[in-house]
Amino acid sequence: MIGLGLDVCQVERIEKALQKGEGFLVRYYTEEERAYIGGRQAAQTAAGMFAAKEAFLKALGVGLTGGVALQDIGVAHDERGCPYYALSKKAADAMAKKGAGASFLSISHDAGIAAAVCVLE
Repeated sequence: MIGLGLDVCQVERIEKALQKGEGFLVRYYTEEERAYIGGRQAAQTAAGMFAAKEAFLKALGVGLTGGVALQDIGVAHDERGCPYYALSKKAADAMAKKGAGASFLSISHDAGIAAAVCVLE
């Protein structure tokens, strides 16, 4: 294992941000993520993805000012609904620079909290 990151996010916090307009989604989420969020329970889904993005940064060992933007860290889902990272070139290069060749993601929601774990190998 090269890196491990965990993050939690209050769904209510994301819901308030979403109520202010599209700016929050445009700033932090990819176009594909925004489409996925729109077809689901928006606040819960967006909170899980936000936690996943921050968990990735923690696994890299960098923060929000570490050179990789949250929008560079995409979250997608396979045909069974399992989440995985869809990284921009910038994020993939940062992961490779750390020595990792694979990323693993798990997202969960309960009691108004979204949580995500990222493992880099």
